[in-house]
Formats: sequence, structure tokens, C-alpha cells
Amino acid sequence: MTDSDPVRLYRTVRLIRRFEERAIELVDAGEIVGGIHPYLGQEGVAAGVCAALRPADLVTGTHRGHGHVLAKGADPARMLAELCGRVTGLNRGRGGSMHAADFGVGVLGANAIVGAAGAILTGAVWARRRRGDDVVGATFFGDGAVNEGMLLEAFNLAALWRVPVLFVCENNGYATTMPVEGAVAGTIAGRAAAFGMPAATVDGQDPERVREVTAAAVARMRAGGGPELVEARTYRFDAHHTFEHRVRLDYRPPEEVAAARRRDPVLIQGDRLPAADRAAVDAEVEATLDAAVDFALAGPAPDPATALDHLYASGLTARTGGG
Repeated sequence: MTDSDPVRLYRTVRLIRRFEERAIELVDAGEIVGGIHPYLGQEGVAAGVCAALRPADLVTGTHRGHGHVLAKGADPARMLAELCGRVTGLNRGRGGSMHAADFGVGVLGANAIVGAAGAILTGAVWARRRRGDDVVGATFFGDGAVNEGMLLEAFNLAALWRVPVLFVCENNGYATTMPVEGAVAGTIAGRAAAFGMPAATVDGQDPERVREVTAAAVARMRAGGGPELVEARTYRFDAHHTFEHRVRLDYRPPEEVAAARRRDPVLIQGDRLPAADRAAVDAEVEATLDAAVDFALAGPAPDPATALDHLYASGLTARTGGG
């Protein structure tokens, strides 16, 4: 059964928010090398979509994928260890921020290639359905992906083969620094019509509304209705990437960011809870992330001699020594 409990939904958005804030602190401290793409502000989308899925259902995400992985049920401690490049991470420190996966909870991976996750999930769900498994999938992508050929090919194949994939566009208004109005002709939801897919546009800042729309789409897909598209209108509160904290790119008016912050998904969902319930969740999340930070930093870094492990089917390993 899917999860409509408002307390658990609040816990998910709060967990993602505080996880990202802790991760930014670890970037600043040099513990996460290379930076991250923060998901701050978009938590309602991942939380709402994944609350409408079953544990066995499949998910693929984007380079801004921490929220998707956590909302589907991955261990925050092992996820944070993955970001820190430790062998105790979800993928032994080899996936990092943009390629984290946890097959145990149905997360087939975040993906740094724009639009690629949709094709991967379409194939995976098709294969599982051919095997007789009653699963559906949800794949996340940004507004910058809607003109990518591989995503449109995934739309086409999913529609032709009636693969139950929910294509979730997290439209935060910008593809890195490019406003959506200057990059997308027509509408995002309108893309679905050409492939015969139903489509809906939803307020991505409201986790419960996202869950309701997703649950209805998932029920239709599971009953044989084929793929659907949901455009979640959202907004990222922080930088496209943490490098902006140093570079200070100027592409979003401050008043636009301030106005968007007034519709914070954490506050929207939190205001639906009694104060005592909200305080209890906040305290539990902080304790979880305190332990996650300790776990992540205590883990060892990978041995450089294992750099080629899991890379070649032949089992080729790295040569010791230099030269």
C-alpha cells in the first residue's frame, strides 16, 4: 500500500532538507570532494511521488538525485558515506553524489547524463513486467531534459509498449542558468500529447498534492493504462551546484528567490501537523543525521589498488607499482 500518512510525508521532506544542509556543510569542510547539486526546495516532489509507490517499484533519478534516493527508502548514513567517497557507502564510494543507487529499495541509480534516466527505467520496467512482476516505475528529470532525444525516445517506446512508467518533470524554472521560457517551445505537459500519454501539471511545493496526483496515475498504470507524465512546478532554493557558493553567478533576481521561498514544501507539510508531532519528527531527523555524519566520516576511503574492481567483466585488476 502507498503511504498517505502526513507525519511520514513530513518526515521525508524534513529528512531530505536536513540531509542536503548537512551535505553542504561537508562540502565546505572538504569531506565531500567536488561538490553537490543541492535539492533544497524541491523536496515535495520526491517525497510525494515516492509515497505513492510500493517498495518493489523502481525509480531512476538525476544529477540532483539525493532526494529521490532518500524518499524511496535508502539509508541516510550509507548515502552520506557514498557522497564522502567511503567504502561504507551505498556503492562503496564509487557512485558518489550523481550516481548513487540502492537496488534493495528499487533505486536503479541517479544519473548525470541529462535525460538518460528515462530510457534506463523504461527498459528496466519493461523487462520486469515481461517477467511477470507487478511493478511500475517513476523517473525524474528536469525541465532542461525535455528536448533531449533519448528522453523523447523513451516516451515513444513506453507509449508503444504500454510500459507503466511515470515520467516526472521537476520543472524548477532553470536548466543550470537557462530560464525554461528561453529553452522550451510549447509546454512541458504538452509533450506527452504527441505520444498519446496522459499528462498533469501539479504544484510541486505541496507534497500531499504531488502524492495524490501520483497515486492516481500509478493506479491507472498498474491496471494496464500505460505511461503518464507529471510536470511538477517547483523551485530550487539554492545553487545549481555548490560551486556557485564561490562563483556567485547572477541569473536569478533575489526577489524571485525570496518569493519562491515563501512556498517552502517543508513548511507547507509541517503546518499540517500538530506542533508536538512536528517537533518529534524534527528531533528524530536530527538524531538520524548526527549518526549518519559520524558513520560517514568513520568509514575508510577505497584502496586505490581496487580502482578497476567491478569495471571489467574479465575481472582484470589494477597493476601494483608505478610506471
